[in-house]
Amino acid sequence: MATAVSMDPQKPAHLEPSELGTREYWDQTYSTDLSTHASTPSHEGHTWFSDVNASQKILKYLTSTSLGLDKEATTFLDLGTGNGEMLFLLRDEGGFTNRLIGVDYSRSSVELCKKLSQQKGLALRPSLDEQNSIDFILWDILHSKPRPEWVEGFDVVLDKGTFDAVSLSGEVDELQRRVVEGYARRVEGLVKKGGLVVVTSCNWTEEELKNWFCGEESTLEVYGRVNYPVFKFGGHTGQSVCSICFKKKS
Repeated sequence: MATAVSMDPQKPAHLEPSELGTREYWDQTYSTDLSTHASTPSHEGHTWFSDVNASQKILKYLTSTSLGLDKEATTFLDLGTGNGEMLFLLRDEGGFTNRLIGVDYSRSSVELCKKLSQQKGLALRPSLDEQNSIDFILWDILHSKPRPEWVEGFDVVLDKGTFDAVSLSGEVDELQRRVVEGYARRVEGLVKKGGLVVVTSCNWTEEELKNWFCGEESTLEVYGRVNYPVFKFGGHTGQSVCSICFKKKS
């Protein structure tokens, strides 16, 4: 089948829809993880990009002195949190002690995260005013409005594979556009001015991510990147995964 063309000529062509872009696929994935975890507590579920150790590399980037993020003040929102691994790392190894919130549209994902939190001895505190709080919430960025308490936005918004999944969805919005077309603007509305958005993808190159998230109507600009091993094939060089950090203009 031919690849569909984006309605916005400045954006890359769409990817062909796949089951990886459906809620049913991820509900089944995390339901299986829940069942496996119940019988084998050491099983913590599916982790995106583990083959390139992406989570640890992102953690190293976010804790770097060049970013200078205040560990007591920085707030995080993890989109499509999956098994919550990124937030657990930020809290346990990164030392971030302010609000850590993970959202996912899969109820099974949220249930898994809460069970893992209990196993790790972490308190799930719904109050956003409490220090050391961590919370996992059933929330769909494509179909739900931001919560009132999120109106000021977050210091850092994370997306590790969620944009990839949205890119593989064949669903269309009220304008009859593939839902991927409006995703970046929804993310943009969740981050504070001067805040960061870190997007990790295996479906898109760095240049393509830039085209999706930046542009004339966007307040996001490229701020940095996470480095991964580079491969050479057929005279070309590249990397299988890329993580781009965007900053919201203030």
